[in-house]
Amino acid sequence: MRVLIVEDDGVLADGLIRYLQQAGYGTLLAGNGHEADLMLSNEEFDVVILDLGLPGLDGVEVLRRLRARKQQVCVMIITARDAVEDRVLGLDRGADDYLIKPFALAELEARLRAILRRRMASTGSEIAYGPLVLDLEARRATLQGEPLRLTAREWQLLEFFVLRAGKMVSKSQIAAAISNSDNDPSQTSIEVHVSRLRAKIEGAGIRIRSIRGFGYYLERPAD
Repeated sequence: MRVLIVEDDGVLADGLIRYLQQAGYGTLLAGNGHEADLMLSNEEFDVVILDLGLPGLDGVEVLRRLRARKQQVCVMIITARDAVEDRVLGLDRGADDYLIKPFALAELEARLRAILRRRMASTGSEIAYGPLVLDLEARRATLQGEPLRLTAREWQLLEFFVLRAGKMVSKSQIAAAISNSDNDPSQTSIEVHVSRLRAKIEGAGIRIRSIRGFGYYLERPAD
């Protein structure tokens, strides 16, 4: 996933870049609105993380121009402006979500995943990964053409791994991705869920590798 971060606060921008790169996203930075508008006019991105209070060309105008070009890239607004009118304006201009500063980086990534799921579901997209196919809208999977029976946790894990295929992910990243307000997973329970998921998919040649001291990664399927 290619992410354009549009943020003029150097400290926040650096933190976003490091966090998202560790989570497996490819990131580029635009430090002002004019630079962002130029990059969006000439390059393809999956997601834009867009500050509103930018020098020169503000975020609302960047967003207006983006949608005027009929570009369907997902947009997450991040801003210190917490007035209802600002949120309404950003959403009306075509933003997919809105997050008020300060925010937790784990929440930002969770919202990005939710945006991408909704966008894929709205276009009827499925993710094909070798013999494995994930239907994000229906939240079900097939393996070699047969339904794959998964618990809710196993589905969350499988979706998380497939979206980061070939990227190392830590147990803490997995915990942040699959946690909820009622039941946050421990590292031991993550190991158990990963082990059970492995047992269901490895017979088809799809392997989740463990790297001691680092975490896991899902091998890309052979061509």
